[in-house]
Amino acid sequence: MNRRKFIKRIFWGTIGIGFLTGLYSWQIEPFWLEFVKRKMPIKNLPDHLIGKSLMQISDIHIGNRFDYQYIIDSFKKAQGFAPDIVVYTGDYVSYEDDKQFSQLNEVLEHVVKGKIATVGILGNHDYGKNWSDQEVADKISALLSNAGIQLLKNSQVDIKGLNIIGFDDYWALNFAPEKVMKDYDETKANLLLCHNPDVCDLDVWNGYKGWILSGHTHGGQCKPPFLKAPMLPVKNKRYSQGKIDLEGGRTLYINRAVGHLWQVRFNVRPEITIFKLEKA
Repeated sequence: MNRRKFIKRIFWGTIGIGFLTGLYSWQIEPFWLEFVKRKMPIKNLPDHLIGKSLMQISDIHIGNRFDYQYIIDSFKKAQGFAPDIVVYTGDYVSYEDDKQFSQLNEVLEHVVKGKIATVGILGNHDYGKNWSDQEVADKISALLSNAGIQLLKNSQVDIKGLNIIGFDDYWALNFAPEKVMKDYDETKANLLLCHNPDVCDLDVWNGYKGWILSGHTHGGQCKPPFLKAPMLPVKNKRYSQGKIDLEGGRTLYINRAVGHLWQVRFNVRPEITIFKLEKA
């Protein structure tokens, strides 16, 4: 083979690989949902909750940017696991206009609910443009409540002995964790929901020890092999995805999201997480 033919083959091979990678990142991986199974040891967990399942669903991003029939199909698959508790960690829409209310309502007809309880928190996108529209957040909150999701807004709820604490979104209008953390009781079995993991670095925890479930990052959506995700919407770039041990007895878990802002993923599959509750 002469040099010209060799260079031509390399050129067309590179073009072909690039085309196939782009096609995969656009049409395959964004819809290749992974159900990730993890153990969740919780201090003071009541015996009757040992072995129960807790499902985390995050960042469904209903809107015009991808076919949300995929989210409905994902919900149907998730229902097959018959979770005991389901928690939603924010960003139910990618808000552009009022169409998102009817779109979200359509999806919520298939919402995944727990046999024991279903709770959630809001994310920044649930506050509309610039994360600053209270009316949008109120309408989304009403839709979620009507669908059977109990929203926590700087508040907490006891679920048969599991105390779930929920923060409102860090970037939006009503972030006030002190409202609930002033009443933090370490003798309870606690679990905390917080959409944006950057909150882990703020002085708001009042000695909290336990699990923190977050979303927001989508794992970066695209991650070169063996390298860090280049684009993460957080200040602390350590907060990308998965389980992260924090100081002071806290454990952070960042869900990679089942939806996406834009229909592209590479090496960061969409995720629904299923935790098995254990006594720490």
